[in-house]
Amino acid sequence: MAPIDQPLVDGHGRVATDLRVSLTDRCNLRCQYCMPAEGLDWMPTEETLTDDELMRLIGIGVERLGIQDVRFTGGEPLLRRGLPNIIAATKALRPTPRTAITSNGLGLKRTAQALADAGLDRVNISLDTTDPETFVRITRRDRLPDVIDGLAAAADAGLAPVKVNAVLLRGINDEEASDLLRWCMKHEYELRFIEQMPLDAQHGWQRDEMVTADETLTRLAEDFRLTPLDGRGSAPAEKFQVDDGPHTVGIIGSVTRPFCGDCNRVRLTADGQIRNCLFAREESDLRAPLRDGASDADLADRWRVAMAGKLPGHGINDPSFLQPTRPMSSIGG
Repeated sequence: MAPIDQPLVDGHGRVATDLRVSLTDRCNLRCQYCMPAEGLDWMPTEETLTDDELMRLIGIGVERLGIQDVRFTGGEPLLRRGLPNIIAATKALRPTPRTAITSNGLGLKRTAQALADAGLDRVNISLDTTDPETFVRITRRDRLPDVIDGLAAAADAGLAPVKVNAVLLRGINDEEASDLLRWCMKHEYELRFIEQMPLDAQHGWQRDEMVTADETLTRLAEDFRLTPLDGRGSAPAEKFQVDDGPHTVGIIGSVTRPFCGDCNRVRLTADGQIRNCLFAREESDLRAPLRDGASDADLADRWRVAMAGKLPGHGINDPSFLQPTRPMSSIGG
């Protein structure tokens, strides 16, 4: 049995210290690049990890495997009942991990302060447009004011820096890059553009329809002076200073500018599966042994084995690439 202080090292020498935890596959938006208008068949409740099971696995990750950052995702993580308690329990672990959520922001107006009081450090909010009609077209819901209120509530609660994640869609909002950056700078939010990835439930992603990182930078350069910043490390975003600062903008080019060589992430799905890559087609089950009475040491060892088999890259640019069976809403961002 491996010693309890052995970290999550893969076969290429990368060490996973960032855990993405999906709390649910449910969502209250229907973004066209994620799921169909009618939604999906949600995960049965009995397959979802309970709060106690979830915290046991997070605790193993932090206390035995060297996890330093825990990000809660979904679906929509704010739909998980008891989220403040989960965050508080995570912050009570030793050593104390940094915590964050990736959310659509719809419920933040009423929950941001409670999450901050529980120990949440910061938030990433998905917002692809500030135009009400375009928002409805992308999300199929008329909820833009709720997202804007949620962003303001997060800032008021001290969940800084408040980050905004935006996906540009060709022919829909790809002309809004500069407008969105101006809006975020005005409100002191940190904007990051993310290339659309092949993770939609419909499997309708087409490379030639994707707005690339280079295209986004070209569009922004028409209105701003962008200066590359050093010190990216294992972060997915390339950061650029806007004009003379202090504002920055990030570009996450997962498809055309992959950063797999510096990846430090591992994922736990809401039903207890370990995924060592967002685009992996294989998973390692921790829920079954957990429910069968496995010890913490055994679960930690299974997790290490799962991590050891991580591939050198996501393979999107390989002709043999196949999209994961799970959609993004089930994997977690």
